[in-house]
Amino acid sequence: MFLADLPLLDIGSEVTELALHLVQTMPLQARGAADALHIALAARHGIDYLLTWNCAHIANAELRPHINRACVAKGYAPPVLCTPEELIGGHSNE
Repeated sequence: MFLADLPLLDIGSEVTELALHLVQTMPLQARGAADALHIALAARHGIDYLLTWNCAHIANAELRPHINRACVAKGYAPPVLCTPEELIGGHSNE
């Protein structure tokens, strides 16, 4: 089973503190709190890329500078936030 070998990431106080900071410093809607937690989890655990189809709160070019500043302010390198298509360049194999 492919997923059985993947490590689980701890959602500790550092993750929740960063997620709260993201919510407080960014123009997010109420449901953006869960998205902030995903970003915080990736930043806290040093994940290089956070791939998502969520362009409302995560892979959003207007929010990226806010997210980057919030992560850096708390001492974390922000992950690259993009859609899978952006990561592979959206090119076909033709």
